[in-house]
Amino acid sequence: MSENVNTTMNLTQPSSCSSYPTSEKIGKTFVYCLIFIVSLAGNIVIGIIVYKTKTMRNSINFFIVNMAMSDLLVPIIWIPRGMQKLYIHSWLIGGPHGQAFCKLVPFLKDVSVLVSIQSLVLIAVDRFGAVVFPLRSPLVRSKMCLFIIIASWIAAIAVNSPKLLAYNLVGYPEKLVCKRRWNEAFGGSSSHENYLLSYTIVFMFIPLVLITILYIITYLKLKSQNAKIPGEQMANAVQQRQQRERNVLKMAIAIVVGFAVCFLPLSIVWFLSSFALSIQSCGFQYFFSVAVVMARANCATNPCVCFFCSRSYREGLKTLLLFK
Repeated sequence: MSENVNTTMNLTQPSSCSSYPTSEKIGKTFVYCLIFIVSLAGNIVIGIIVYKTKTMRNSINFFIVNMAMSDLLVPIIWIPRGMQKLYIHSWLIGGPHGQAFCKLVPFLKDVSVLVSIQSLVLIAVDRFGAVVFPLRSPLVRSKMCLFIIIASWIAAIAVNSPKLLAYNLVGYPEKLVCKRRWNEAFGGSSSHENYLLSYTIVFMFIPLVLITILYIITYLKLKSQNAKIPGEQMANAVQQRQQRERNVLKMAIAIVVGFAVCFLPLSIVWFLSSFALSIQSCGFQYFFSVAVVMARANCATNPCVCFFCSRSYREGLKTLLLFK
């Protein structure tokens, strides 16, 4: 999304704003390296834990693994691109391979984000069904997860496929640049601003609103269940089940909050740049820079939330570290 925002903003940076001062380069390099290590190691470990632990092979953990696998595209694709732009302003690879990478980098980055959003919605639906309708068959069965996960990737690829046509490598005398040429690819009748606005509303804001509603209903249902059944009469099995549901709900909500916090600033930047094109202040440039780093950091927050909020993931990590 940052590539879209960066290209959409017709900002002229004031001369007093240094593009990338040395201190900023050092700070961002350290942060990107930290994000790269935590994201790569954490998301791989999440997948290994669920694969090796049979008791964790359920719908919510399958969707968490799906999100972890999509997040792996960020340290592989987006973080190296961000670090390269700090020091080299030219596209590094020319020819057919460079053209392919120019198309794939923004495409795969946004596919990753969209798969994560769909996974968050599916987790919310799964928790809603487990708590609100505990005696019914699950809304999302484990056997269906593979097909749902494949469908989420197909949907993300289809929605972001225009980027494969819009981005092209452009050669200048002094450098190569990967540019979005939307009008050349789709003609003047198709506006990239309208596409991006629709994309943001349909695939970011509406899902987050839906997730919020589902978790509010789920929380209220859990609270009412505790109020209806006196503690001394509650069977141990029921107590344990409700405690598990509360723990899983806390982890799921924490993942959603982390995603919203990381991507909200970048969404704000896009809306401001789309409807207030005259913004030229250094403060806005710095805010945009921080927003991009926060969006890239989301891939590292999810495994941290899982290990912090879930005892099962902590025990799985301990088992891996002890080679049991």
